[in-house]
Amino acid sequence: MHNNLTISRLTRLATIAVAASLLGACAAADRLSNVGSEPKLSAIDNPTSMPGYRPVNMPMPAPEPPVFNSNSLWRSGARTFFGDQRARRIGDILTVNVEVADSAIINNKTARSRKNGENMGAGALAGYEGVLVSKLLPNGANASGLIDVSSDANSEGSGSVNRKETIKTNVAAVITQILPNGNLVIEGRQEVRINFEVRELLVAGIVRPEDIAADNTVESSKIAEARIAYGGRGQISDVQQPRYGQQVLDIILPF
Repeated sequence: MHNNLTISRLTRLATIAVAASLLGACAAADRLSNVGSEPKLSAIDNPTSMPGYRPVNMPMPAPEPPVFNSNSLWRSGARTFFGDQRARRIGDILTVNVEVADSAIINNKTARSRKNGENMGAGALAGYEGVLVSKLLPNGANASGLIDVSSDANSEGSGSVNRKETIKTNVAAVITQILPNGNLVIEGRQEVRINFEVRELLVAGIVRPEDIAADNTVESSKIAEARIAYGGRGQISDVQQPRYGQQVLDIILPF
């Protein structure tokens, strides 16, 4: 019986090890084919046709009927009397000035203590305490100490966060969608390869046409639902990541 349990445990461990190895092999198949060469840059493609693209759906105001002014060169809703060269149509390009300076310091400490005690007996019960105990507990019991329960719990926890992030760069973005209220959905990607490392920058969100400056730029702080991602892939990023086996064990191990 003991041998069967040992074999069963070994089989489980072997299955987990094989599964982890296959997972790592599948994820690293493409990387193994590029050993000794620089990471490839992503192909330039239509952002709306990329995997994971989802059109933006936001609450819109009630539509207003257009107002026509006869014998007038001014058009209602126009931002300038002369031609406007700022991006306003799908496919137009504008520059996003990305400037992120975040700093956060958080210190939390929690201490909790609780102590409970319950003591109950039947020292006197109209003279029937002995009969009551003998009937309920034939083997005998002390009527003055039927219940005596106590509990003591203590919990302490502490945590701290000290974080500082600074990003300052410019990236060109493309208008991928125009919402019914006139707001523009933009998305921009930038990849820079230095030796064996590719740095990636992604900017996406919703901007108002009024927030686009005369030089066709918009500040990242004026982008609603902003999604700004800065990362990389390559040899340096590989060293900074735990190995596949360690990541799998961190997920499945309960302790």
